[in-house]
Amino acid sequence: MSLIVSEIFYSLQGEAARAGLPTVFVRLAGCPLRCRWCDSAYAFSGGREMTLAAVLDEVQGYPVRRACVTGGEPLAQAECLDLLTALADSGYDVSLETSGALDIAPVDSRVSRVMDLKAPDSGEEGSNRWENLQLLNAHDEIKFVIASRRDYEWARALIGAHRLDLLCPLLMQPAHGLIEPRELAEWILADALPVRFQMQLHKLLWGNMRGK
Repeated sequence: MSLIVSEIFYSLQGEAARAGLPTVFVRLAGCPLRCRWCDSAYAFSGGREMTLAAVLDEVQGYPVRRACVTGGEPLAQAECLDLLTALADSGYDVSLETSGALDIAPVDSRVSRVMDLKAPDSGEEGSNRWENLQLLNAHDEIKFVIASRRDYEWARALIGAHRLDLLCPLLMQPAHGLIEPRELAEWILADALPVRFQMQLHKLLWGNMRGK
């Protein structure tokens, strides 16, 4: 059993409920989507083939028990499910960052699923797998990346129509370099939208640097 790994690195979690916490990241290579604002396009191809045991060994070399599996789209590799379970079995607090385009049902129940819903300006709105919404629970999170007022209004309507805030915590962040963060913050405040505004902490600290 092997995985194609783009990188394994140690940093602060930059997003979601675990933002600011020291975390080991396993970035798997490959993604079937091509979001216009993607900041990890280097993971679309390449990477190194590693056995599951080798990945676990490298992860365990870092001084924390918190791991995030990301991509690319990690679920595009079937072996990702085994990696998530193995990390949880090893005592890690595990989160998964996924596009929301693939089935999240097989993911180990101990894993926190941070799932995107792709807004129109991503270019991948049609890739949203709406069946995933029925699988989410309070342990998971939904993330909206907003690149325009159109994206915001789309997300606001979706939240209201489906009461997404009753499913799990909701995250909303500006697409880096495409919208002013303050503008998005003001829209959220004006509507008292039930979301957590977030910016990517790692980019504020290190810029758009690979491995951070």
